[in-house]
Amino acid sequence: MTDRVESMRRDYRAAFLGYVAGGAEGPLALAYELGRAAVAERTNVLVLGQIHHEILGEVLRTASPEEVAVIVDRAGEFLGEVLAAVDLMQRSLAKE
Repeated sequence: MTDRVESMRRDYRAAFLGYVAGGAEGPLALAYELGRAAVAERTNVLVLGQIHHEILGEVLRTASPEEVAVIVDRAGEFLGEVLAAVDLMQRSLAKE
């Protein structure tokens, strides 16, 4: 794994865990910034999906059954924010 991807994974994990823990706007804003950074660094969207999947799996393995639904909902919101930024940036770059 490249240093760039490992750095993305580390930042993604920190923001994801922060959002899953409390659903606050700060970590969700970081999700948007992660998407922007991924485009700027030319990180493949499939790599983002893999990172998300791995981290979500880690969280779910330690979650209680009562927590799973909330975690899955927040994970979807977080990934949606990342991908919204990717989509917006790619559309913007395509217009240039």
